[in-house]
Amino acid sequence: MKTAPISEELFQRAQNFIPGGVNSPVRAFRAVGGNPRFIKSAKGAYLYDEDGNRYMEFINSWGPMILGHASEIVQEAVQQAIPNSLSFGAPTRKEVEIAELIISMVPSIEKVRMVNSGTEATMSAIRVARGYTGRDKMIKFEGCYHGHGDSFLIAAGSGAITLGVPDSPGVTKGTANDTLTAPFNNLQAVQELVDANKNNVAAIILEPVAGNMGLVQPTQEFLQGLRDLCTKEGIVLIFDEVMTGFRLAQGGAQELFGITPDMTTLGKIIGGGMPVGAYGGKKEIMDFVAPAGPVYQAGTLSGNPIAMAAGMAMLQHLKNNPQVYTQLAETTGRMVAGMKQNMEKLGLNYTVNQLGSMFTIFFTNNPVTDFDSAKTSDTALFGRYFNEMLQRGIYLAPSQYEAMFVSTAITPEMVDEFVQANYEALKAIHA
Repeated sequence: MKTAPISEELFQRAQNFIPGGVNSPVRAFRAVGGNPRFIKSAKGAYLYDEDGNRYMEFINSWGPMILGHASEIVQEAVQQAIPNSLSFGAPTRKEVEIAELIISMVPSIEKVRMVNSGTEATMSAIRVARGYTGRDKMIKFEGCYHGHGDSFLIAAGSGAITLGVPDSPGVTKGTANDTLTAPFNNLQAVQELVDANKNNVAAIILEPVAGNMGLVQPTQEFLQGLRDLCTKEGIVLIFDEVMTGFRLAQGGAQELFGITPDMTTLGKIIGGGMPVGAYGGKKEIMDFVAPAGPVYQAGTLSGNPIAMAAGMAMLQHLKNNPQVYTQLAETTGRMVAGMKQNMEKLGLNYTVNQLGSMFTIFFTNNPVTDFDSAKTSDTALFGRYFNEMLQRGIYLAPSQYEAMFVSTAITPEMVDEFVQANYEALKAIHA
């Protein structure tokens, strides 16, 4: 039994000074019960908390630690950059080099603008799409998360063509009126929204592989249909690859599925763990961004030299070592095969979705292809499973509706350890 009295004490203190005791809501463990572990350090595949407990982990800072924590490749680059100062607020060589590298790797990007987070990237991309098209409305998909920008915190109305209503206090009804929502993998619903808002839809934005309702794959027909519809209607197609960019393939999900969007948002891996984001796309669209064009977007710390050094080291390694993706897919495949064997032994039939180095176990017997099917999961049962895994030294994302991420630091022995813990945890929650 892993106890964590120091983490408990820190959480109590934190609640006096930080809203909810955390600086990002999912960290509070509200969805799984219990209190969060306060992390002191990490190396390779392991986290170490303030109480000295060790956990094999599958969050990897929500994706960027594709080479494991404290990768020597990234750390050396950061250490070399630090003596030159932490920030300039002026152009640097690294910004040019990483832009060239991103453009060489991501099919859709002809020009790119660095920002400081995935949320900044998606907010900026929508503004540019509106400026470029002269239109106001955007379409997003239920269960796809694009950061906490006002335009994205909208839930679906009662029907496919119903205008959105704010999903968070502080989001105005005016903003909600410009955001339309459709079910993921449902091309007909998108067509109906476009028809009902003829010549007024600026952009369609989606996670091409959803990671924020748990891992949900698109159908090839869905992505191709969106591409064809956007081309026909003059709508900017935006792939939010903040999670999937450089993780599923060098060129992200768009390379994997062979569909080229008009714009792409990036984050996570391009900073090697440092706060960073980017948005890019067709030259004619990106040339609308100031100072080249009229759409204003700025950031004092954009292209931060430390983040650029970390990202450059990470991306260069991935470009030079494409076998990383084969290794990650094989490792994750063995984990998922082991989980399915465990369920067979125990007479269970839960759904496990996997693509490359991302996976989710859904506590439902139904196939999961969109947010409605994801919501058939037994979230209370997932909470018990999460805590059983935690007690066995396995740290998972503390929510049913998140993807897990595998790093190259996971060895075959660790896969066996994970599969054994999964068997014991599943058995325990059904005892």
